[in-house]
Amino acid sequence: MDYMYESEHTKFMRELFAKRPHLVEQQKEARAIWWDKKVNQEELKHFKESKVPQKSYVYFDWLQK
Repeated sequence: MDYMYESEHTKFMRELFAKRPHLVEQQKEARAIWWDKKVNQEELKHFKESKVPQKSYVYFDWLQK
């Protein structure tokens, strides 16, 4: 059994980053822009407190009329 399996996608990415090492830094910068954000706990608390409860079976509301 071959325990050293590597998918084609993994091989492609490994080769791409070897050929173009600057992509790793660009990837980190892009991730920081969109994903790696600190959560403002006060805003999160306010958001959760102001949420309006949803009725159950909202998609079948027309059945009750």
